[in-house]
Amino acid sequence: MGQILRRTELQSEAFRKTIQGKKLVFTNGCFDLLHVGHIRYLQEAKACGDLLFVGLNTDESVKKLKGPTRPIQNESDRAEIMAALGCVDFVCLFSEETPEQLIHQVRPQVLVKGGDWKIDQIVGSDFVIKNGGEVKSLQFVDGRSTTKIIEKSQS
Repeated sequence: MGQILRRTELQSEAFRKTIQGKKLVFTNGCFDLLHVGHIRYLQEAKACGDLLFVGLNTDESVKKLKGPTRPIQNESDRAEIMAALGCVDFVCLFSEETPEQLIHQVRPQVLVKGGDWKIDQIVGSDFVIKNGGEVKSLQFVDGRSTTKIIEKSQS
């Protein structure tokens, strides 16, 4: 089971020791209603390195991104669900508009987003590349989305 970390723990000796010598992969998202597209994406992200770190949008930031009816699940539940996935090693909430600050704190060797993102659009890509890391746009699972699940449940 993955660990749910607070931002203050990212500078701790325990966290730094855990990731030392490991290829750390970072991704982020809302992950409101988990679906097969998320699972495939997270598994592919994990395969890019040794440890997978997921930056998870807080409820407040999800509302700003997705609208007033979202998220469906609260941030505590979403974090616990994410941490329970076998491919996820760390989960940390962030409330900023983008995960840029979190990426600077974590300093991953690999930064990934779904295939609907071009590499030059991925927040933090310049920082990761400048520090010798790599940025990848992973396969997008077409037709799978939280929005579609919500729409289907309402019809």
